[in-house]
Amino acid sequence: MLLSATLAGCATTTTTWPTGLPDSPLPTAWGNAATATTAPPSTPTWWWQQLGDTSLNALIEQALQANPSVLQAQAALQQARAQAQVQGAGLAPSVDASASAQRSKSNGNTNNRFQVGLDASWEWDVWGRLEAGLQASQADARASQASLAQTQVTLAAEVVLHYINVRSLQARLGIAQRNLASQRETWQLTDWRMQAGLSTSLVLEQARASMEQTAAQIPQLQTDLAQTQHSLAVLTGQHPTALHTLLADVRPVPQPAEDLALALPAETLRQRPDVRVAEERIRAALARVEQADAARYPSFRLGGSIGLSALSLGSLGSGAAVTNALLASISAPLLDGGAARAQVRVQAAALEQARRAYQATVLTALQEVEDALVALRGDRERLQRLQAAAEAAQNAALLAQQRYGSGLIDFQSVLETQRTLLSTQDSVASTEASVAADHVRLYKALGGGWTPS
Repeated sequence: MLLSATLAGCATTTTTWPTGLPDSPLPTAWGNAATATTAPPSTPTWWWQQLGDTSLNALIEQALQANPSVLQAQAALQQARAQAQVQGAGLAPSVDASASAQRSKSNGNTNNRFQVGLDASWEWDVWGRLEAGLQASQADARASQASLAQTQVTLAAEVVLHYINVRSLQARLGIAQRNLASQRETWQLTDWRMQAGLSTSLVLEQARASMEQTAAQIPQLQTDLAQTQHSLAVLTGQHPTALHTLLADVRPVPQPAEDLALALPAETLRQRPDVRVAEERIRAALARVEQADAARYPSFRLGGSIGLSALSLGSLGSGAAVTNALLASISAPLLDGGAARAQVRVQAAALEQARRAYQATVLTALQEVEDALVALRGDRERLQRLQAAAEAAQNAALLAQQRYGSGLIDFQSVLETQRTLLSTQDSVASTEASVAADHVRLYKALGGGWTPS
């Protein structure tokens, strides 16, 4: 015992390592928020239900249950929890049962020996090495749980974004088809005017060219729509063509409510599962530093056995067959070439990496929120302008077509107004989808879609 204490004193080191979370630049309010608020954040666990689309709700539920990424994250969580149980078992005594039968022959004599017994051992965790290993495994399990939540948050956002894209492409396809019908009417009117001698073949060909250009956009939109539906089906863990019937009906792009209350930046970081992952990685790394440091000290182990040993099976029940032993052992590293100290430095470096990764995660989280806020503000303003432009383009196209039919203007004015109408209406549909997608990205950046536990 005296030698062990001496060795432990020689192993003492003055190396220290940080134990708390690293400092990160955290603003007191969002820079791009319309109004500062301390109201509870509008990021409920099932935020997509605010969109009021039952088909979308069913798709997200299907994805959270069947997506391979979620299933993989669930398996990783089960593995981490089992590993923590393995580490925890090391703190308790272990007992093994054994039985043997031996038959030997020497100098013509045959001997038998039968043995049954129990062997027990227990390590006295004086320096906390085993406890530190358990804490590291438990932190890994919590990190895996937060990683599963992050996978679910990302998956839900991706499903909503793909669904928005599907509805947007359906809207744009309808716009192109309606404009094509209008241009076909104009082309028919031009053909009649040419037959009546009121127009020329040049004007007719210009009308046909404009009509065919619009018609050429429809196959591309149909292709994009089908491919987006395929991606959405795969996200839900289904065959790529499984959603064609479900999404056949045209619906408007779901729009979230405008009154989104923002949490303060510090509250947002507590909501985000990726920040929780980074925190738990720091705790796990810190525990492993302590584990490596404790491994440099002597270890104490108690062991013992009790059993029966006899030359025949019938003699095993006699008192003379009882055997027992008790062992106490101490082991300490003497010369290892500095491996134990190097291992401490290895884990300390891993701890520093985890701390820097936490800072990077925090900065990324803040950037995602600010990016989503500025994109939402810009797209909202753009949508207002485009809606006004589309209304004016609609009126201009109607007036141009009427005046052309009356022979008051040339066909070039009709072409220009029709092209402007198609462009502005398509831009309105795209921007409406962008505004909805900005809301989705903001919900995701604020950590919506899961409940910390």
